[in-house]
Amino acid sequence: MKLVIGGYAQGKLAYVRKKEDGKQCRIYDGTIPEKLQSEQTADQENVIIIDHFHAWIREQISLGKNPEERAQELMKSPAQIIVISDEIGNGIVPMDAFEREYRERTGRILVKLAEQSEEVVRVVCGIGQRIK
Repeated sequence: MKLVIGGYAQGKLAYVRKKEDGKQCRIYDGTIPEKLQSEQTADQENVIIIDHFHAWIREQISLGKNPEERAQELMKSPAQIIVISDEIGNGIVPMDAFEREYRERTGRILVKLAEQSEEVVRVVCGIGQRIK
């Protein structure tokens, strides 16, 4: 698994697509496919890209679900997965309780994904810098 992070509109998806040129990529926008392990394989030519992962976390929390459990499944999947997420933990702490919970839980999930990822890249202005 790989994790790509960066600020809003910094070219994360374009960066990933360029790096994965020539591979068969399935892009999921703000969602995770239901059956990662049974439908997908660890084939290096087939890549699952989960864009706007932070938006999926927000939706799960707002529905009262536990995104941490599903994130654990991502980490265990044999499939070639690239998770793309905005960095949302910088700046002013939100006054709204839901926004604070969303921000904190997203940060904690991304920390765990980064620990398990073989590669972590931060993208700024379309330029990726490998940080792990």
